[in-house]
Amino acid sequence: MMMIKIKSAPIALAALALPLGACSTLGGSDYGISDYALVRVKRVNVGNGAMSVAAPRPWNRHRTTLFEDVPETEDWTLNGPLLDGISFVTGLKSGRYLIRQRKSADQQVPKFRDDMTAPEIAAMIETLFRVRGGTVEFKTLSLQPRPFLGAANGFEMDYEHLDSDELWRQGRMVGAVINGRLYLILLDAAKSQYYPETLPDFEAIVSSAQLRG
Repeated sequence: MMMIKIKSAPIALAALALPLGACSTLGGSDYGISDYALVRVKRVNVGNGAMSVAAPRPWNRHRTTLFEDVPETEDWTLNGPLLDGISFVTGLKSGRYLIRQRKSADQQVPKFRDDMTAPEIAAMIETLFRVRGGTVEFKTLSLQPRPFLGAANGFEMDYEHLDSDELWRQGRMVGAVINGRLYLILLDAAKSQYYPETLPDFEAIVSSAQLRG
């Protein structure tokens, strides 16, 4: 799933008191009794396995509980999902949604189309935050070309948003449409402290990203 701060999602607040890597009793990529699994400093597959990355320090893979039918997505966090998160989209097919949603819902996140431009993908992400993340104000700071996964048509989006919890968050998204599929890595974190703290990790992860197969 995309790591959006869902208003109704249960959060283990005790886990936010210190970096989750210190809390986790899990190793490798398997889940046990915790909602988190330690991501070690080595190359790992993310999402549906179509992309691999290497983090510069341990992060935590978060258990998918809300959108388990979207295998192309995966979430990581360092200090807890209310404070920071990196989300991966690994080859979402045209006509698919980033999240599970009811057709009867008044507000809908658009489905991905393989002919989407960078501004249209950026608008889709903004809608995702507004519809499912409790965002009340969203500002696109920049949207510019950036090669990604060897694709010259990649893009980078910087943004910030105010959520219903009255906390400003800042983010950066790097992505590309490759062979008709969407690949994204997105950082979203509390603006005042956790965004600048995790941005170097995000950049290292983006630089390490490789397609598999």
